[in-house]
Amino acid sequence: MGPGKTTTRERRRAVPWALLGLWVAVLAAVAPFAAKLADVQHDRIVDYLPANADSTQVARIQDRMPGGEATELVLVYHRDGGLTAADRATADRQVAEVAGRHELTGDPAAVPSRDGTTLMYPVSSTEPGQDEDLRDALVDDVRRITHGEGGLGVEVGGPGALNTDAAQVYDSLGGPLLYTTVGVVAVLLILIYRSPFLWLVPLVVAGVADYLSTGVAYGLHETFGTTVSGQSSGVMTILVFGAGTDYALLIVARYREELRRFERPYDAMRAALRGCGPAVLASSGTVAAGLLCLLAADLNSSRGMGPLGTVGVLCALVAMLTLLPAVLVLLGRRVFWPLVPAYGSEPVRRRGLFTAMGTSAGRRPLVVLAGGAVLLGALALGALNLPGPLKQQDAFVDKPESVAAMETLAAAYPERGTQPLTVITPAGEADATLSAARAQRGVAGAERGRTADGWTEITVTARDAPQSPGETRTIEALREALDGSYVGGPSAQQIDLEDTNARDRLVVVPIVLLSVLLILVVLLRSLVAPLLLVVAVVAVWGAALGIGGLVFGPLLGFEGTDPGLGLLSFVFLVALGVDYGIFLMHRMREESLAGAEPTAAALTALRTTGAVIASAGLVLAATFAVLTNMGLVQLVELGFVISVGVLLDTFLVRTYLVTSASVALRRRMWWPGRLSREPEPPAPPERQEKAPAAVG
Repeated sequence: MGPGKTTTRERRRAVPWALLGLWVAVLAAVAPFAAKLADVQHDRIVDYLPANADSTQVARIQDRMPGGEATELVLVYHRDGGLTAADRATADRQVAEVAGRHELTGDPAAVPSRDGTTLMYPVSSTEPGQDEDLRDALVDDVRRITHGEGGLGVEVGGPGALNTDAAQVYDSLGGPLLYTTVGVVAVLLILIYRSPFLWLVPLVVAGVADYLSTGVAYGLHETFGTTVSGQSSGVMTILVFGAGTDYALLIVARYREELRRFERPYDAMRAALRGCGPAVLASSGTVAAGLLCLLAADLNSSRGMGPLGTVGVLCALVAMLTLLPAVLVLLGRRVFWPLVPAYGSEPVRRRGLFTAMGTSAGRRPLVVLAGGAVLLGALALGALNLPGPLKQQDAFVDKPESVAAMETLAAAYPERGTQPLTVITPAGEADATLSAARAQRGVAGAERGRTADGWTEITVTARDAPQSPGETRTIEALREALDGSYVGGPSAQQIDLEDTNARDRLVVVPIVLLSVLLILVVLLRSLVAPLLLVVAVVAVWGAALGIGGLVFGPLLGFEGTDPGLGLLSFVFLVALGVDYGIFLMHRMREESLAGAEPTAAALTALRTTGAVIASAGLVLAATFAVLTNMGLVQLVELGFVISVGVLLDTFLVRTYLVTSASVALRRRMWWPGRLSREPEPPAPPERQEKAPAAVG
């Protein structure tokens, strides 16, 4: 007995230290790669598009031409009352200085507006090639050279300037996004745990998981060519902290329970992981499976977000199931100070919010269900008020100089397009293509450009404003008329973006629903419960989009909706919403297997997990809400819809409506599994026949 006790005691001490040592080794191995993720991040629109899109083909062929892809700029000189002779002299002098300092593809020629208020100088340079840093340096230097005085306004716009302004916003996301996320999670953990020490443990572990995820994401990019964008890397960080903290809340809550039953922290943690580990594994697996469905998307940015999001969730899972328990066991009970769970003590029973919710749900479940369905349906109608597709110039929360230049041009040149289209045609067909392009009704002009590698570049100017219905018709007419040629440029990229997103929704949404449903069927051993959970999360998604429709345009003044909002918000809300459903249903199933009646099992599951689910929902919603503080409309919209959806799911659907449905359906919730069948009554005790009395 003595040696056995010694061995057990040594194992209790050795396992946590061994896990810590393993994590130190893993982080040391990842360190050389973690810092390189930002180097492979690309945020040009063309990097988001599928390989077979016309605009992608244009960009790739341009990359192979001498000097690589040209940086297209437009220098805009404007005075409200009309340009003076001095203004024109200033413009000529500054444009000449730009031409003298940089390699331009031609001599910039002034294009005056009809009202005399504006001069436009299209400028193209192959000097930066494909180097984004050199492109940004070119734009910055041109902006330094060009400036106005005495009421003369000077703005640098065009696709090159727009890309630079977008890159600056994405580059600014990394630090602020991480710091804000950490700050939000820290505040919430302090409020939840009411401990000066405990909140640090899951936060530090989540930080370690985030560091690991950056290294793994870089490895994915190098091995499989996974697309890395500012959006996908930012969402990965949010998932690490949001989902990771959710798993930590569940594990710590169960660990606190078990510390009252077990004297030693090691034994309490083992019991806690046995109890909640399957739910954490199942929920993270569901999220990962849902995100991996994005691999079926044709859009590079969506397809790349699937693996990166999965990396974030799995790194958070591994850290919370290994590093977090090791640290908590080593710190012992004192980490919970001042609310230390004493061995053998009973938790204080209070009639809390979730007990009250369960009571009302158990009393009138059908009324609660009907009221919730009507509310969600009414909110979903707001989606009809969502603004149309987001244009490039409307993609910034704060208007940058490139967008201001586009607005100035649109007002000064209403009769013509100010953002050229690019046609790439086989060199042998250049003359015919040029003639066909000029013959199109919406084309104001077309000029031959560079020729290389068997292709010729033709610059086409449309009569209509950029990304207007008229220009869209012109692009579609050019693509139909110019067989064998490719039509690209910023406006064409936007059309391809919208078309690809529409295709991806039709393909990815059914795959997500089917995969999540199958996982739930296997996990819950039922058909009814999984269907209920999936219907609930779809209803939440519709309601969250509807609230977005009531807020984006009327309150926030957004001029458009990101084409990828519907798909990405659906994937995240379905995967993450089912995540919480698993927490609740797993405990409900536990109680049912222990012999509780269906109503009692549902109400006990809500009472015991409600607070944890609410805390987890608040943390996850708050982390996604961090995106609403970023400088791009697409991130604000995505963060808003997911945050609102998570809150609806947490405080209405998951804890109230699903519980009501469980009470109303009773054992039918688990059909056709064995829990759906009424337990057999105990057999009556066998009668013992009395022996006949002896005669005599």
